[in-house]
Amino acid sequence: MSVTKIIEVVGRSSESSDAAVKNALAEAGRNLRDVKALDVVSIGLRGDNLDEWGALVRISFLVDNVGD
Repeated sequence: MSVTKIIEVVGRSSESSDAAVKNALAEAGRNLRDVKALDVVSIGLRGDNLDEWGALVRISFLVDNVGD
């Protein structure tokens, strides 16, 4: 039996919303294996001058060592 865990991660970028999403996935990917899906929950501008993109994403991945 496989079990999937879902976490929420925030990525940031001064370039674009796409870059913020990619940064969130890259950071999570440093510690996660078997990433199966990514859903963008919200995107917005942050910072004092609203010059930084933020992306809240849900990342799902398989959990190890799950028996039947």
